Amino acid sequence: MNKKELFDALDDFSQQLLATLADVEAIKKNLKSVVEENTALRLENDKLRERLSEEEETAPTKTKHVRENVSRIYDDGFHVCRDFYGQRREQDEECMFCDELLFRE
Repeated sequence: MNKKELFDALDDFSQQLLATLADVEAIKKNLKSVVEENTALRLENDKLRERLSEEEETAPTKTKHVRENVSRIYDDGFHVCRDFYGQRREQDEECMFCDELLFRE
């Protein structure tokens, strides 16, 4: 191998190293933005989980009050089902749609 070929090979190798270095820098930049986004999403997720647990603690009491109110309306002789809501139940007959709504878990 003569000197010119050796210098050309080293020059090509140097150019490849510079291109590889540029690629690595671009990857590092993208990785940094992904890590920052991931951190922000984790924080938001934690806050949402806390909020959800707070809501779950208060939900049973809210649901209980809603069920009591709906049961009172039904006991007063009115439909509470979606199909006939607010209509008077004739002779206080049972409605399977209302029953399903009232006794659903």
